Amino acid sequence: MVQNLSVPFDRRVWNECRALRSAGYEVSAICPKGDGEQAYRQLEGVHIHRYRPFPPITRQALFLAEYAWSILATFALLVRVWRRQPFAVVQVCNPPDVLFAAVLPFQVLFGVRLVFDQHDLCPELYLSRFARPASLPHRALLLAERLTYRVATHVIATNESYRRVAIERGRKRTADVTVVRTGPDPTTLRRGEPDPSLRRGHRYLLVYIGVMGPQDGVDIAIRALHHIVDVHGRTDVALTLIGDGDAGPELRRLAADLRLGEHVEFTGRAPDELVARVMSTADVGLSPDPKNPLNDVSTMNKTMEYMAFGLPVVAFDLVETRVSAQEAAVYAPPNQVPDYAAAILELLSDDVRRKEMGSLGRRRVEEVLAWSNQVPGYVAVYDRLTGR
Repeated sequence: MVQNLSVPFDRRVWNECRALRSAGYEVSAICPKGDGEQAYRQLEGVHIHRYRPFPPITRQALFLAEYAWSILATFALLVRVWRRQPFAVVQVCNPPDVLFAAVLPFQVLFGVRLVFDQHDLCPELYLSRFARPASLPHRALLLAERLTYRVATHVIATNESYRRVAIERGRKRTADVTVVRTGPDPTTLRRGEPDPSLRRGHRYLLVYIGVMGPQDGVDIAIRALHHIVDVHGRTDVALTLIGDGDAGPELRRLAADLRLGEHVEFTGRAPDELVARVMSTADVGLSPDPKNPLNDVSTMNKTMEYMAFGLPVVAFDLVETRVSAQEAAVYAPPNQVPDYAAAILELLSDDVRRKEMGSLGRRRVEEVLAWSNQVPGYVAVYDRLTGR
């Protein structure tokens, strides 16, 4: 069960579905319906049930209505799946931390077990965006998380920091928490032939890929480029930004206000073919996530994608970013635009170092971070819960 993205477009959830199907499990996925998508389809043996999402809203108070709708719609589809074939385990993916309510009747009446796949720390996400600890929304998020931990038979954490939260704040036994990283697939994400036209006449190309929300630091990447161009007088550097999000319109205005027109390109959400060409052409991957309560302990998918394409990374010095990238990244002091710009220029001035870092990152993906290395531990959770 996932609320914030459709399957198979949620790559982590889709990889999990495929891993369980390959291990011999019957798998159904419940998720919101995207534009042009069918309410039901079967893909690679996985039954995908989609519900119509709540109408888009902007008022914060109405998030409760959206979450209530998600619970009701998900419960209705769970009933439909149960009628077709009773299930033994339900995996709930967050955010939000309220979907457990749709599973409770099945737990109480039929002994169904719940696996909590914790993609985000919702209380930390709130603090990172609004910085209001102990406020009513923050306390409500802590309560929802606590209840999800309480009813979960097993917790899947995306890294060791999240695992520590589940054990300490969630009071889960260490044996009931398993780390399953969101690793890239190095067989599909790999460097190909560069496309010089994507440099748009510049010598060096920087790339950002991912969500563009207020907490993602894309504004820092744009300001760092302005620092490179305006302060250092470098007109040979371009930046391509792949993706979109809540902050997208504001970021486009920022680039225009800083007069970076010829240096910056926004692709929006791009097809895989374009992503591969840009990543194969770029010289440096940017992970400008600022240090805050969420980012410091979160694993950034974009960092590992850069590494899969053999790109050196420029990031701020965050706990889990260091765990992922190790020597494949240069780390700037947190949240400082001039320092981030200096780290970029440091890499651009050293062709040999960029190549060495890119090779180290690619090797780490293949040997440690790749999704194929996560599958055995993930499937073992279900084997344990079902007694296989």
